[in-house]
Amino acid sequence: MKRRLLLVSNSTLHGGGYLEHCEQHVGRFFGRDVKRVLFVPYALHDQDGYTRTARGAFTALGYELDSVHEAEDPVEAVRRAEAIFIGGGNTFRLLKSLYDNQLLTEIRRRVLEDGVPYMGSSAGTNVATVSISTTNDMPIVFPPAFAAIGLVPFNINPHYVDPDPGSRHMGETREQRITQYHEEPDTPCVLGLREGSLLLVEGNKASLLGTTKARLFSRGNPPVEYDPGSDLSCLLTR
Repeated sequence: MKRRLLLVSNSTLHGGGYLEHCEQHVGRFFGRDVKRVLFVPYALHDQDGYTRTARGAFTALGYELDSVHEAEDPVEAVRRAEAIFIGGGNTFRLLKSLYDNQLLTEIRRRVLEDGVPYMGSSAGTNVATVSISTTNDMPIVFPPAFAAIGLVPFNINPHYVDPDPGSRHMGETREQRITQYHEEPDTPCVLGLREGSLLLVEGNKASLLGTTKARLFSRGNPPVEYDPGSDLSCLLTR
């Protein structure tokens, strides 16, 4: 399999700028062979402003950035893309726009068959997985289905946060929400990516990058913690 994915938990880490915390990983991922990156800003309402932010970050890294929302034919833009980056925002809005513009199948084909590098951040990471069922976002719009691009056979929960023992909040913790998800039959495992963590997938190999641990949830089993640098290739064969 030709897939190359960089799945980032968050675009901005506290105290830093847009993609600043992962810029070295981004540069290594796209390398020098990629000259232009196709950006998908559908997760935010202000797509022009979002594109300016992303373009500034990628220009600083030495890449030209084109936005799919500026293209006359979004499908053709994906077909011609050297690399794809889908940014964060509202996951429901993002997935609905991908369906509306008929991009899910084309992105999947370009990544899995042609080996086009795919980077996602937050919502862009969510839509790379089996479904958006483990997103943190509100359903402000309704996509035709929760099924996502399916570049990996599991789900991710970006921005994963641990329970705060000192909190008086009585709502469910993130872990409890994921446990509720696994009460449904035939649900895949969920990788909780804390802020500052990234998952690199190259073919059938997956590695945890960044500065924070990740927490893996699978149906009927206790959660497992993984340190940065861990081999998570087992997730690709589940």
